[in-house]
Amino acid sequence: MNHRKIQKPTEAELAILRVLWQRGPSTVRAVTDALQAERGTGYTTALKLLQIMTEKGLVVRNDSARSHVYQASVPAETTQRQLVDDLLDKVFGGSAGQLVVQALSAERASPEELAEIRQLLDRLENRGDQ
Repeated sequence: MNHRKIQKPTEAELAILRVLWQRGPSTVRAVTDALQAERGTGYTTALKLLQIMTEKGLVVRNDSARSHVYQASVPAETTQRQLVDDLLDKVFGGSAGQLVVQALSAERASPEELAEIRQLLDRLENRGDQ
């Protein structure tokens, strides 16, 4: 992987990254098929976006076979963390609490998600007692 700083993906690029994170390495056709119903993305649009994403360092391309195969250059969690950090700084002045309050009030969390949040809070509180 190239060690230059990874650029932030656009909304369309994020849609492609979600496909690659879910399905793993994929051809342009597989990405197009996954996005067709959701976004109406055509083959040439997906191909052009993947070429741009390769230049930006968001994906890597394996061109050893006839059909090029693309995969995300970083895990979903890394990209999510970068985007959340940016949002946290730009919108919430660095306040994680305000971000969480807004996120939880904007959309109802499932019982499983709430349990996961409670576990994280417990771990963070216990770490603070040390």
